[in-house]
Amino acid sequence: MPSPGGKDTPSGYFRRLGRRLTEDLDRLDAEELAETSEASGACRASECRRGEEVTMLGRLRSVEACPKTAGAEVEAEFFDGTDSVALVWIGRRRIPGIEPGRRILVRGRIGQRDGGKVIFNPYYELRENS
Repeated sequence: MPSPGGKDTPSGYFRRLGRRLTEDLDRLDAEELAETSEASGACRASECRRGEEVTMLGRLRSVEACPKTAGAEVEAEFFDGTDSVALVWIGRRRIPGIEPGRRILVRGRIGQRDGGKVIFNPYYELRENS
């Protein structure tokens, strides 16, 4: 549609398409995760504080199993587009469905470990990847 100045302005669709083609994919992914999380009513990881009971929606960036340590554990890096939180399941060697790239809803109490946020033995729901 022509603008008052006579020049064509791109519609919202083409503006978003152009942005997707030219911007950093990690930044776009983080923005999309943050928007999806906010739309679901979940807490933002960047706003969560130690001791709070939270529900967050995001994606697992990495998953590591540590079966050789004193106690077996599975540790995953959760990212919701605003901040990362370590998820640690103590006493587990493997959890079906907990894998890098998986969308997940987690619930638990925020703690602190090595200067970062952590949730031990969180409740989780696997979500469809989009």
